[in-house]
Amino acid sequence: MTRRKSIHIGEFKHANPIPNACRIGNLLMSGVILGRDPATGAMPERIEDQCANMFAHMKTIVEAGGGTTDDIIKMTVWLQDRKQRAPVNTEWLKMFPDEHSRPARHALQMDMENGALVQCDFTAMID
Repeated sequence: MTRRKSIHIGEFKHANPIPNACRIGNLLMSGVILGRDPATGAMPERIEDQCANMFAHMKTIVEAGGGTTDDIIKMTVWLQDRKQRAPVNTEWLKMFPDEHSRPARHALQMDMENGALVQCDFTAMID
């Protein structure tokens, strides 16, 4: 058995031959997570919809890796426009309502392609 385990979640795939995440021991690290619609693969026009999909994908990925959202320790978010953090914060508060138990988070601005307005990655420590 290999030490490293690739994590794949159904139809939500990267265009390149890479997994959604990788786990070694109790460390799980995701690749980039976009806000594509999980049923159609289309990129929604609204950032609110992209954020909802992105957080849902993050939850699915961590669970596929054997953990829960409580295991997420760090999240990095890239925004087309950093001023549009409100939709990220809305989903953040839904997923992490306890102000005493939230992961670290960093937001950066970045030019994105193909209609993407937001993307993220995360690190989780799974017992």
